[in-house]
Amino acid sequence: MVDQRGFFDLDERYAALSATGDPLERLASVVDFGVFRPDLDATLARSDRAKGGRPPYDAVLMFKILVLQVLYGLSDDQAEFQILDRRSFGRFLGLDDGDRVPDAKTIWLFRETLTRAEAVQRLFDRFDAVLADRGYLAMGGQIVDATVIEARRPRLTTQEKATIKGGGTPEGWSKAKRAQMDRDGRWTLKRGRKKPKLDGSARTATEIVVPAFGYKNHIGVDRRFGLIRTFTVTHAAAHDGGQLEGLLDPNNLASGVWADTAYRSTANLNLLDQRGLVPQFQRAKPRGKPMPAHVARGNATRGRIRARVEHVFAEQKRRLELVIRTVGLDRATTKITLANLAYNMRRLTWLDGKAAPA
Repeated sequence: MVDQRGFFDLDERYAALSATGDPLERLASVVDFGVFRPDLDATLARSDRAKGGRPPYDAVLMFKILVLQVLYGLSDDQAEFQILDRRSFGRFLGLDDGDRVPDAKTIWLFRETLTRAEAVQRLFDRFDAVLADRGYLAMGGQIVDATVIEARRPRLTTQEKATIKGGGTPEGWSKAKRAQMDRDGRWTLKRGRKKPKLDGSARTATEIVVPAFGYKNHIGVDRRFGLIRTFTVTHAAAHDGGQLEGLLDPNNLASGVWADTAYRSTANLNLLDQRGLVPQFQRAKPRGKPMPAHVARGNATRGRIRARVEHVFAEQKRRLELVIRTVGLDRATTKITLANLAYNMRRLTWLDGKAAPA
Protein backbone atom coordinates (compact mmCIF):
# COMPACT_ATOMS: atom_id res chain seq x y z
CA MET A 1 0.00 0.00 0.00
CA VAL A 2 1.38 3.41 -0.99
CA ASP A 3 1.73 5.78 1.91
CA GLN A 4 -0.60 8.78 1.78
CA ARG A 5 1.17 12.10 1.37
CA GLY A 6 1.41 14.19 4.49
CA PHE A 7 0.53 17.86 4.83
CA PHE A 8 4.18 18.92 5.10
CA ASP A 9 5.59 16.76 2.28
CA LEU A 10 5.61 19.65 -0.22
CA ASP A 11 7.41 21.92 2.25
CA GLU A 12 10.01 19.21 2.76
CA ARG A 13 10.50 18.88 -0.99
CA TYR A 14 10.98 22.65 -1.33
CA ALA A 15 13.43 22.61 1.58
CA ALA A 16 15.41 19.90 -0.21
CA LEU A 17 15.46 22.01 -3.39
CA SER A 18 16.76 24.99 -1.44
CA ALA A 19 19.43 22.86 0.23
CA THR A 20 20.76 21.74 -3.14
CA GLY A 21 21.02 25.34 -4.37
CA ASP A 22 17.98 26.09 -6.52
CA PRO A 23 19.16 28.84 -8.94
CA LEU A 24 15.60 30.01 -9.54
CA GLU A 25 15.10 30.61 -5.82
CA ARG A 26 18.23 32.74 -5.85
CA LEU A 27 17.02 34.64 -8.92
CA ALA A 28 13.62 35.32 -7.33
CA SER A 29 15.28 36.63 -4.17
CA VAL A 30 17.51 39.07 -6.06
CA VAL A 31 15.16 40.26 -8.84
CA ASP A 32 11.87 41.90 -7.87
CA PHE A 33 9.67 40.91 -10.81
CA GLY A 34 6.92 43.15 -9.47
CA VAL A 35 8.71 46.17 -10.94
CA PHE A 36 7.63 45.02 -14.40
CA ARG A 37 3.92 44.98 -13.56
CA PRO A 38 3.09 48.62 -14.53
CA ASP A 39 4.61 48.18 -18.01
CA LEU A 40 2.98 44.78 -18.48
CA ASP A 41 -0.46 45.96 -17.37
CA ALA A 42 -0.25 49.03 -19.59
CA THR A 43 0.68 46.87 -22.57
CA LEU A 44 -1.99 44.23 -22.04
CA ALA A 45 -4.79 46.74 -21.29
CA ARG A 46 -7.10 44.00 -20.07
CA SER A 47 -10.81 44.58 -19.55
CA ASP A 48 -12.46 44.86 -16.14
CA ARG A 49 -14.20 41.51 -16.81
CA ALA A 50 -17.63 43.05 -16.29
CA LYS A 51 -19.01 40.46 -18.72
CA GLY A 52 -17.53 37.59 -16.73
CA GLY A 53 -15.48 34.76 -18.15
CA ARG A 54 -12.35 33.00 -16.95
CA PRO A 55 -9.85 35.42 -15.39
CA PRO A 56 -6.61 35.89 -17.33
CA TYR A 57 -3.30 34.66 -16.01
CA ASP A 58 -1.31 37.13 -13.96
CA ALA A 59 0.88 39.29 -16.21
CA VAL A 60 3.99 38.92 -14.05
CA LEU A 61 3.56 35.14 -13.95
CA MET A 62 3.40 35.06 -17.75
CA PHE A 63 6.48 37.27 -18.02
CA LYS A 64 8.38 34.96 -15.66
CA ILE A 65 7.51 32.08 -17.97
CA LEU A 66 9.17 33.94 -20.85
CA VAL A 67 12.25 34.38 -18.66
CA LEU A 68 12.25 30.64 -17.90
CA GLN A 69 12.07 29.88 -21.61
CA VAL A 70 15.19 31.94 -22.24
CA LEU A 71 17.12 30.61 -19.25
CA TYR A 72 16.49 26.98 -20.18
CA GLY A 73 16.13 27.18 -23.98
CA LEU A 74 12.51 26.01 -24.00
CA SER A 75 9.93 26.13 -26.75
CA ASP A 76 6.33 26.95 -25.85
CA ASP A 77 5.35 23.26 -25.70
CA GLN A 78 8.41 22.40 -23.64
CA ALA A 79 7.69 25.27 -21.26
CA GLU A 80 4.16 24.00 -20.64
CA PHE A 81 5.46 20.50 -19.88
CA GLN A 82 8.32 21.63 -17.65
CA ILE A 83 6.06 23.87 -15.55
CA LEU A 84 3.84 20.86 -14.92
CA ASP A 85 6.78 18.55 -14.28
CA ARG A 86 9.32 20.54 -12.25
CA ARG A 87 8.87 21.64 -8.66
CA SER A 88 11.47 24.38 -9.01
CA PHE A 89 9.53 25.96 -11.90
CA GLY A 90 6.28 25.84 -9.97
CA ARG A 91 7.81 27.50 -6.92
CA PHE A 92 9.45 30.19 -9.07
CA LEU A 93 6.09 30.97 -10.68
CA GLY A 94 4.12 30.75 -7.44
CA LEU A 95 2.02 27.80 -8.67
CA ASP A 96 0.90 25.00 -6.36
CA ASP A 97 -0.36 21.54 -7.20
CA GLY A 98 -3.78 21.85 -8.76
CA ASP A 99 -3.32 25.42 -10.03
CA ARG A 100 -4.06 26.11 -13.67
CA VAL A 101 -0.94 26.17 -15.84
CA PRO A 102 -0.78 28.27 -19.04
CA ASP A 103 -0.68 26.10 -22.14
CA ALA A 104 1.65 26.58 -25.11
CA LYS A 105 -0.90 28.65 -27.05
CA THR A 106 -1.41 31.03 -24.13
CA ILE A 107 2.36 31.52 -23.81
CA TRP A 108 2.64 32.22 -27.54
CA LEU A 109 -0.21 34.74 -27.47
CA PHE A 110 1.30 36.58 -24.50
CA ARG A 111 4.68 36.91 -26.19
CA GLU A 112 3.01 37.92 -29.44
CA THR A 113 1.12 40.69 -27.63
CA LEU A 114 4.37 42.05 -26.20
CA THR A 115 5.98 41.85 -29.64
CA ARG A 116 3.23 43.79 -31.41
CA ALA A 117 3.30 46.46 -28.72
CA GLU A 118 7.12 46.65 -28.82
CA ALA A 119 6.97 46.34 -25.05
CA VAL A 120 10.02 44.16 -24.37
CA GLN A 121 12.39 47.07 -24.94
CA ARG A 122 10.54 48.99 -22.21
CA LEU A 123 10.94 46.01 -19.88
CA PHE A 124 14.68 45.97 -20.60
CA ASP A 125 14.89 49.72 -19.89
CA ARG A 126 12.91 49.25 -16.68
CA PHE A 127 15.41 46.70 -15.40
CA ASP A 128 18.33 48.90 -16.43
CA ALA A 129 16.86 51.63 -14.21
CA VAL A 130 16.62 49.09 -11.38
CA LEU A 131 20.31 48.30 -11.84
CA ALA A 132 21.19 51.99 -11.59
CA ASP A 133 19.04 52.42 -8.48
CA ARG A 134 20.90 49.53 -6.86
CA GLY A 135 24.25 51.19 -7.55
CA TYR A 136 25.28 49.28 -10.67
CA LEU A 137 25.94 52.34 -12.79
CA ALA A 138 27.54 52.07 -16.22
CA MET A 139 31.21 52.68 -15.42
CA GLY A 140 34.70 52.15 -16.78
CA GLY A 141 33.88 52.75 -20.42
CA GLN A 142 31.96 50.57 -22.85
CA ILE A 143 32.71 47.56 -25.02
CA VAL A 144 30.74 46.97 -28.22
CA ASP A 145 30.52 43.90 -30.41
CA ALA A 146 28.04 41.72 -32.29
CA THR A 147 27.32 38.04 -32.77
CA VAL A 148 25.16 36.02 -35.14
CA ILE A 149 22.11 34.31 -33.64
CA GLU A 150 21.15 31.50 -35.94
CA ALA A 151 17.59 30.91 -37.11
CA ARG A 152 15.91 28.14 -39.07
CA ARG A 153 17.44 28.03 -42.53
CA PRO A 154 14.91 28.42 -45.36
CA ARG A 155 15.27 26.30 -48.46
CA LEU A 156 14.97 28.71 -51.35
CA THR A 157 15.86 28.79 -55.02
CA THR A 158 18.34 31.34 -56.33
CA GLN A 159 15.49 33.37 -57.81
CA GLU A 160 13.55 33.34 -54.53
CA LYS A 161 16.64 34.50 -52.63
CA ALA A 162 17.15 37.38 -55.06
CA THR A 163 13.51 38.43 -54.79
CA ILE A 164 13.54 38.41 -50.99
CA LYS A 165 16.86 40.26 -50.84
CA GLY A 166 15.29 42.95 -53.01
CA GLY A 167 12.45 43.36 -50.53
CA GLY A 168 9.79 41.46 -52.47
CA THR A 169 7.82 38.24 -52.06
CA PRO A 170 8.39 35.39 -54.53
CA GLU A 171 5.51 34.88 -56.94
CA GLY A 172 3.21 31.98 -56.21
CA TRP A 173 3.82 31.78 -52.47
CA SER A 174 0.66 30.92 -50.56
CA LYS A 175 -0.39 32.72 -47.39
CA ALA A 176 0.73 29.73 -45.33
CA LYS A 177 4.18 29.69 -46.94
CA ARG A 178 4.61 33.43 -46.44
CA ALA A 179 3.88 32.92 -42.75
CA GLN A 180 6.40 30.10 -42.41
CA MET A 181 9.33 31.47 -44.41
CA ASP A 182 11.66 33.94 -42.74
CA ARG A 183 12.10 36.80 -45.20
CA ASP A 184 13.91 39.11 -42.75
CA GLY A 185 16.89 36.94 -41.84
CA ARG A 186 20.01 36.93 -44.01
CA TRP A 187 22.99 34.71 -44.75
CA THR A 188 26.47 35.63 -43.65
CA LEU A 189 29.87 33.98 -43.19
CA LYS A 190 31.22 33.31 -39.72
CA ARG A 191 35.02 33.32 -39.71
CA GLY A 192 37.32 31.78 -37.17
CA ARG A 193 40.54 29.85 -36.75
CA LYS A 194 41.40 26.42 -35.50
CA LYS A 195 43.84 26.29 -32.65
CA PRO A 196 47.33 26.10 -34.14
CA LYS A 197 49.04 22.72 -33.98
CA LEU A 198 52.73 21.95 -33.89
CA ASP A 199 53.90 20.52 -37.21
CA GLY A 200 57.53 19.70 -36.70
CA SER A 201 59.12 23.02 -35.80
CA ALA A 202 56.47 25.17 -37.51
CA ARG A 203 53.15 26.27 -36.08
CA THR A 204 50.24 26.38 -38.50
CA ALA A 205 46.68 27.68 -38.25
CA THR A 206 43.66 27.05 -40.45
CA GLU A 207 40.93 29.60 -41.10
CA ILE A 208 37.36 28.35 -40.82
CA VAL A 209 34.50 29.93 -42.78
CA VAL A 210 30.99 28.73 -41.90
CA PRO A 211 27.78 30.01 -43.55
CA ALA A 212 25.08 31.03 -41.08
CA PHE A 213 21.52 32.32 -41.44
CA GLY A 214 19.71 34.50 -38.94
CA TYR A 215 20.13 37.76 -37.08
CA LYS A 216 22.74 39.74 -35.20
CA ASN A 217 22.71 40.84 -31.60
CA HIS A 218 24.73 44.07 -31.38
CA ILE A 219 25.45 44.95 -27.75
CA GLY A 220 27.20 47.55 -25.64
CA VAL A 221 28.57 46.28 -22.31
CA ASP A 222 29.86 48.43 -19.47
CA ARG A 223 33.44 47.61 -18.54
CA ARG A 224 32.96 47.80 -14.75
CA PHE A 225 30.11 45.33 -14.20
CA GLY A 226 29.82 43.51 -17.54
CA LEU A 227 26.10 44.29 -17.90
CA ILE A 228 24.41 44.85 -21.26
CA ARG A 229 23.44 48.52 -21.40
CA THR A 230 22.51 49.02 -25.06
CA PHE A 231 21.70 46.77 -27.99
CA THR A 232 20.24 46.65 -31.46
CA VAL A 233 18.99 43.69 -33.51
CA THR A 234 19.56 43.40 -37.27
CA HIS A 235 19.70 40.69 -39.89
CA ALA A 236 22.92 38.68 -39.91
CA ALA A 237 24.45 40.43 -42.92
CA ALA A 238 24.39 43.92 -41.38
CA HIS A 239 27.84 45.48 -40.95
CA ASP A 240 28.92 45.70 -37.34
CA GLY A 241 30.49 49.14 -37.67
CA GLY A 242 27.28 50.67 -39.00
CA GLN A 243 25.53 50.07 -35.65
CA LEU A 244 27.99 51.94 -33.43
CA GLU A 245 25.94 55.11 -33.00
CA GLY A 246 22.95 53.21 -31.65
CA LEU A 247 25.12 51.32 -29.17
CA LEU A 248 26.88 54.26 -27.50
CA ASP A 249 25.67 54.68 -23.93
CA PRO A 250 25.41 58.36 -22.94
CA ASN A 251 25.14 57.35 -19.28
CA ASN A 252 28.53 55.64 -19.06
CA LEU A 253 30.77 57.51 -16.68
CA ALA A 254 34.02 56.93 -18.64
CA SER A 255 35.06 57.89 -22.16
CA GLY A 256 36.72 54.73 -23.49
CA VAL A 257 35.03 52.68 -26.22
CA TRP A 258 36.53 49.26 -27.02
CA ALA A 259 35.75 47.43 -30.26
CA ASP A 260 37.33 45.24 -32.93
CA THR A 261 38.61 46.33 -36.32
CA ALA A 262 35.14 46.25 -37.92
CA TYR A 263 34.27 49.47 -36.07
CA ARG A 264 37.33 51.42 -37.18
CA SER A 265 36.19 53.86 -39.86
CA THR A 266 36.50 57.57 -40.44
CA ALA A 267 32.79 58.09 -39.74
CA ASN A 268 32.93 56.23 -36.43
CA LEU A 269 36.11 57.97 -35.30
CA ASN A 270 34.52 61.34 -36.07
CA LEU A 271 31.38 60.29 -34.20
CA LEU A 272 33.35 59.44 -31.06
CA ASP A 273 35.32 62.67 -31.32
CA GLN A 274 32.10 64.71 -31.51
CA ARG A 275 30.82 63.02 -28.34
CA GLY A 276 34.07 63.39 -26.45
CA LEU A 277 34.72 59.63 -26.41
CA VAL A 278 38.07 57.91 -26.82
CA PRO A 279 38.31 55.07 -29.38
CA GLN A 280 40.08 51.93 -28.20
CA PHE A 281 39.68 50.02 -31.45
CA GLN A 282 41.78 47.08 -32.59
CA ARG A 283 44.03 47.67 -35.60
CA ALA A 284 44.13 45.35 -38.58
CA LYS A 285 47.30 43.68 -39.80
CA PRO A 286 48.79 45.48 -42.83
CA ARG A 287 48.12 43.52 -45.99
CA GLY A 288 51.20 41.61 -47.16
CA LYS A 289 53.33 42.87 -44.28
CA PRO A 290 54.10 41.64 -40.78
CA MET A 291 52.27 43.21 -37.88
CA PRO A 292 54.43 45.99 -36.36
CA ALA A 293 55.51 45.09 -32.83
CA HIS A 294 54.05 48.21 -31.22
CA VAL A 295 50.69 47.65 -32.92
CA ALA A 296 50.64 44.03 -31.77
CA ARG A 297 51.32 45.14 -28.20
CA GLY A 298 48.53 47.72 -28.38
CA ASN A 299 46.10 45.15 -29.77
CA ALA A 300 46.98 42.72 -26.99
CA THR A 301 46.39 45.35 -24.32
CA ARG A 302 43.07 46.43 -25.77
CA GLY A 303 42.09 42.84 -26.53
CA ARG A 304 42.27 41.81 -22.88
CA ILE A 305 39.55 44.35 -22.13
CA ARG A 306 37.54 43.88 -25.31
CA ALA A 307 37.39 40.11 -24.81
CA ARG A 308 35.01 40.58 -21.87
CA VAL A 309 32.13 41.05 -24.28
CA GLU A 310 32.76 37.52 -25.56
CA HIS A 311 31.80 36.23 -22.11
CA VAL A 312 28.31 37.60 -22.71
CA PHE A 313 27.97 35.83 -26.04
CA ALA A 314 29.33 32.59 -24.58
CA GLU A 315 26.73 32.76 -21.80
CA GLN A 316 23.89 33.33 -24.23
CA LYS A 317 24.91 30.70 -26.78
CA ARG A 318 26.26 27.97 -24.51
CA ARG A 319 24.27 28.19 -21.29
CA LEU A 320 21.08 29.77 -22.61
CA GLU A 321 21.34 27.96 -25.98
CA LEU A 322 20.03 31.04 -27.75
CA VAL A 323 18.56 30.36 -31.20
CA ILE A 324 15.68 31.88 -33.12
CA ARG A 325 12.73 29.54 -33.63
CA THR A 326 10.30 32.26 -34.75
CA VAL A 327 9.81 33.95 -38.12
CA GLY A 328 10.58 37.60 -38.85
CA LEU A 329 12.65 40.44 -37.43
CA ASP A 330 10.05 41.63 -34.91
CA ARG A 331 9.78 38.27 -33.18
CA ALA A 332 13.53 37.73 -33.35
CA THR A 333 13.99 41.12 -31.69
CA THR A 334 11.67 40.08 -28.87
CA LYS A 335 13.57 36.82 -28.35
CA ILE A 336 17.00 38.49 -28.38
CA THR A 337 15.83 41.33 -26.11
CA LEU A 338 14.54 38.77 -23.61
CA ALA A 339 17.90 36.99 -23.81
CA ASN A 340 19.73 40.26 -23.09
CA LEU A 341 17.40 40.95 -20.18
CA ALA A 342 17.77 37.41 -18.81
CA TYR A 343 21.55 37.72 -19.05
CA ASN A 344 21.46 40.91 -16.97
CA MET A 345 19.28 39.16 -14.39
CA ARG A 346 21.74 36.28 -14.09
CA ARG A 347 24.64 38.71 -13.97
CA LEU A 348 22.96 40.67 -11.19
CA THR A 349 22.54 37.53 -9.08
CA TRP A 350 26.28 36.90 -9.43
CA LEU A 351 27.24 40.50 -8.71
CA ASP A 352 24.88 40.67 -5.75
CA GLY A 353 26.45 37.57 -4.21
CA LYS A 354 30.01 38.71 -4.92
CA ALA A 355 30.11 42.16 -3.35
CA ALA A 356 28.25 45.42 -2.96
CA PRO A 357 28.57 47.81 -5.93
CA ALA A 358 31.36 50.38 -5.70
